[in-house]
Amino acid sequence: MDTSNVYEFLKNKVPLFKDFGSEEIKELIDKSHVTTAITNEAILEFGQKGEFLGVIIEGSAVVSIIDDNGVEQELASLSKGDIFGEIALMSGDLVMANLVTRSKFIFLKIPSDIFTTLVLSKPSAMTCLIKILTKRSKELAFKEQHRNLSFQAEIKSSDPHGLMLSSSKPELMLIINCGSSSLKYALYDTESTGCKVSGVVERIGLKDPVHKSTSKNVNIKCTTHTEAFELVSAFLIDNNYIKSTSEITSMGHRVVHGGNLFAAPVIIDKNVIEKLEKIIPLAPLHNPANIEGIKLAFKKFENATQVAVFDTGFHHTLPAYAYLYGLPYKYFEELGVRKYGFHGISHSYVSLKTAWFLNRPYTSMEMITCHLGNGSSVCAVDHGRSIDTSMGMTPTSGLIMGTRTGDVDPGALCYIAKKDGLNPDEMDTLINKKSGLLGMSENSGDMRELTSAANGGDYKSLLAIKTLCYNLRKYIGSYAAAMQGLDAVVFTGGIGENSALIRSLACQGLEFMGIILDDEQNRAADSLNEPVIISAQESRIQVLMVPTDEELMIARETLNVKNIHNETNSNNIKNEIPVEVSAHHIHLTEEHIRILFGEGHKLTPVSNLSQPGQYASKERVTLTGPKGSVDNVRVLGPARSKTQVEISMTEQFKLGVHPPIRESGDIEDTPGIRLTGPNGSVDIKKGVICAMRHIHMTPRDAILMGVRDRYIVSVKIGGERELTFGDVIVRVSPDFSLAMHIDTDEANAADIKSNSVAIIESIQSKK
Repeated sequence: MDTSNVYEFLKNKVPLFKDFGSEEIKELIDKSHVTTAITNEAILEFGQKGEFLGVIIEGSAVVSIIDDNGVEQELASLSKGDIFGEIALMSGDLVMANLVTRSKFIFLKIPSDIFTTLVLSKPSAMTCLIKILTKRSKELAFKEQHRNLSFQAEIKSSDPHGLMLSSSKPELMLIINCGSSSLKYALYDTESTGCKVSGVVERIGLKDPVHKSTSKNVNIKCTTHTEAFELVSAFLIDNNYIKSTSEITSMGHRVVHGGNLFAAPVIIDKNVIEKLEKIIPLAPLHNPANIEGIKLAFKKFENATQVAVFDTGFHHTLPAYAYLYGLPYKYFEELGVRKYGFHGISHSYVSLKTAWFLNRPYTSMEMITCHLGNGSSVCAVDHGRSIDTSMGMTPTSGLIMGTRTGDVDPGALCYIAKKDGLNPDEMDTLINKKSGLLGMSENSGDMRELTSAANGGDYKSLLAIKTLCYNLRKYIGSYAAAMQGLDAVVFTGGIGENSALIRSLACQGLEFMGIILDDEQNRAADSLNEPVIISAQESRIQVLMVPTDEELMIARETLNVKNIHNETNSNNIKNEIPVEVSAHHIHLTEEHIRILFGEGHKLTPVSNLSQPGQYASKERVTLTGPKGSVDNVRVLGPARSKTQVEISMTEQFKLGVHPPIRESGDIEDTPGIRLTGPNGSVDIKKGVICAMRHIHMTPRDAILMGVRDRYIVSVKIGGERELTFGDVIVRVSPDFSLAMHIDTDEANAADIKSNSVAIIESIQSKK
């Protein structure tokens, strides 16, 4: 179709563009694509990632979903001048309905980045889109079905978590992991599948340095990281992977420790580097090399956006009772002494990959991921959140590792230091370089060598292996208890992926938990480079081997943070969000209302809540747990499909229950409780939660603030002492009113009142 005709059509027939100037429409057309489709062609498919806005120039289409019986249900029809794809683009969800043509079909395909920069930046267009989004959200009844449809879309999608690195415009990405004497790299092109090339420069500044890549291994001369960067750049150019360093558009850097300052990947600038240098004492062996790599990348790859991805970031969702040590509280407040956890990039990747492989919604699963290598750690991933992990303030605690002690009585270390007269530096060397499997076996820290020695009858090597597996089995059991349930155990890392023996020994004795391995599948898994189930058919818990890919995960996070940055900067409006302190409350089903208050009883509203249609009722109940009771807990209306109890930490203690921190409505594997009303009592088997911090907002609020539904953000709350809270989930609906809800105990501890206001400070992730 002639572009002049498209111009006239957009200008005169599509309300979205009515206030666009001539040059703006011409730019939009130049950066978009006119696309033709045939009758009954699927333009959008359920579970697809939202990557463009469509404007119908000619033809008609229907919006439909497939119901539980496999029958197509038509929800809406679209014709000339209508737009589509805006819900997925503006909500951040996967496409939750099919769009199928009903005639010859011509449409303008506006890529997501052009939509963000040219359309959302126009106030009149934003207003128009918000009205359309509000109308369609109600038409499609997403209010009640949203969670179910979202889960179904995630299951159906071929890439629900962005691990295929698709982008609206081509990206050439170089991923860097800079160690004290190494430089690991991987090159990705979002227009092709998989990694183009990867490699590592080892033994920088040491004897016999070597460059190993997927294409060849070469002995080299390399005494500094600067020389290593020059070598890698020349290798990529000489082998035609890139034409010049200016072609690299993004660089992702693994940074081992983010401390309390960095809970999520971040675009690097001078301020970020300064903050990283301040927390070097938390990781003196790793962070200096990471920072050096970043500085060299700025000089060598001037056109690239530099992004830091933190090994500690995934574990920032740990609750305080999981990350605090039994030390005087001042050491946490003044020195930041706490559990941070590591291998977060790997744990995040394999948990996402596991959910995808098992065709399960990520945020509905409870997993234990075991990253086993020279450094090893275990992580409890509860409904998409790390809630505990074995490594601590440093990577020395937890499992016995190649040369690190793992968990050890601090008193034993003090005893050794006194007896052998070791100073702190010598103790550090003992703990990190002379202990673990190496120290126990007095032979090797390499599992292959240990296994060979144990096969030959070496007692100490055998004992070291058995001790590691015993430790691992204990962590699996304890983390299943911490999550109050378990769906999958996942092995990854050099040992986890290649040692059927370790996987087998770690799982033996856990049959009572429903963990049963298939020995043949377990042995066969060592030769595979893809996820595989190694549990037996009768196993209630699925056990898998999933190869990790930290470089791919860093690339994914780099793309995400760039996209988020572009979305946020399109408006960059710092709206104030009213803060409301959430007291304990209960949501009841119709059945439980009848049991507690009598046949035919209806809740009696006494005051409206800030969220439209919701109210505090006159009705109150008593909660009774194993330890005690809490009286006069208010019921909120209207009735819901599931009974749910939201209580603070103080009340949890009074009752003697330990609920997880969960998003409202997510009650699987949560504790139960007794509810008593004037007419009777009911024992619920599940439903007690400690609600995640959350922000309710309308689509308009979300677009103005540059966020989407289910984004995880950090917020700053003003007051006598300004505070920042992370791990806050954004919930977007046309029926919501702007407000942030915070738990009573947290509010009291921080002296936050209900008249406080919050501002979104940064976006941590997309849930």
